[in-house]
Amino acid sequence: MAAVEIKVPSAGESVTEGILSRWLKPDGAQIKSGEPLFEVETDKASTEVPAPADGVLKISVPEGETVEVGSTVGTIDPSGTPTEAPKAAKAPEAVKTAEPAKAEAAPSPSPAPSSSGNGPMAGTPSPSARRLAEEEKVDLASVEGSGRGGRITKGDVIGAVESRGSAPAPAAAPSAPAPSAAPRTGRQTRQRLPLIRQKIAQRLVHAQQTAAILTTFNEADMSAVMALRGKYKDAYKEKHGVNLGFMSFFVKATVEALKAFPAVNAQIDGNEIVYNNYYDIGVAVSTERGLMVPVIRDCDTLSFAGIEQTIAGFGKKARENKIAVDDLQGGTFTITNGGVFGSLLSTPILNPPQSGILGMHSIQKRPIAVGDQVVIRPMMYLALSYDHRIIDGREAVSFLVRIKECIENPERMMLEI
Repeated sequence: MAAVEIKVPSAGESVTEGILSRWLKPDGAQIKSGEPLFEVETDKASTEVPAPADGVLKISVPEGETVEVGSTVGTIDPSGTPTEAPKAAKAPEAVKTAEPAKAEAAPSPSPAPSSSGNGPMAGTPSPSARRLAEEEKVDLASVEGSGRGGRITKGDVIGAVESRGSAPAPAAAPSAPAPSAAPRTGRQTRQRLPLIRQKIAQRLVHAQQTAAILTTFNEADMSAVMALRGKYKDAYKEKHGVNLGFMSFFVKATVEALKAFPAVNAQIDGNEIVYNNYYDIGVAVSTERGLMVPVIRDCDTLSFAGIEQTIAGFGKKARENKIAVDDLQGGTFTITNGGVFGSLLSTPILNPPQSGILGMHSIQKRPIAVGDQVVIRPMMYLALSYDHRIIDGREAVSFLVRIKECIENPERMMLEI
């Protein structure tokens, strides 16, 4: 039987090329149809490509090469004979650095298969997980992977670091001094800038160069939302299977504000203003590959539970590196929450071609005046960055005030009044 060509699949209309970031099977291995074969990284997402047939793998394009959609990267021979001792596919070199001439702490051991799965990636750390493990002196053999097929993620390594508590790291074993002639190395590291970060850079620079971006600020008293969540969180999770988070309140508040001020939901196309009569809200998610903005479609038709379930689904996809191109396309407005990282205040940058982005921040107890008394309340600073070419200051300020009113009176959103 003739060999079956392995081709790079399409990843969306606007995607024409990508990087073959990782072979999941070694050259000469016996392959079964449908099992994950290799990963392609584009400027939008990373995609696992399944094997098109049963047979023996013959790799023709190595990892790290740029490949065009439709190009052939290898073949599968249905009648081939597997190599007796196939050489494992080379792991991607996420970090290139010379070894120090003088031995320091015991080096991180090679990753061993995790007990959490027996897939082709079981026990294999992601590049960011490997780097963090080296920095924190974490034994990857003792880390259980929670990613796809048991892959060790950066979050798994962070969990291992946190579980160590405050115990000091073991002292470096004494070693003989290196020869005086040995040069000092290891002062720099280099890695390829992923396509998604290149694309993010291009889009953000383009936004700053073409849009008249301004930011207005306000603050919201989170007392009512926090009290509501505290009262019903257990019953809510039991009924809907997800936690009642802050984001669903802000998505609902944003929809109410967008309905009241449609220019914030619009965009500029040449000399025309395009008003979007639907509400597809992008929610910024931090992943190992960088910031992604999956889109929650038709938010005005979703319940609080529907929004939370969609967000939870995106979170799961992000952890498993399975966010698809379709998840990221479109969107009429974006919400980003720097508060989860401790940000108190920021000026978010627009996500073109959108005209507005809402920034959420850390909740901090602060003294505020309520009537004639000073009280302590949990407060959050809010920021709205907007394109002044299409949105006036009055609209921007009023939009943010509307969100503040909805957050401070959440029962109005739930009763739709």
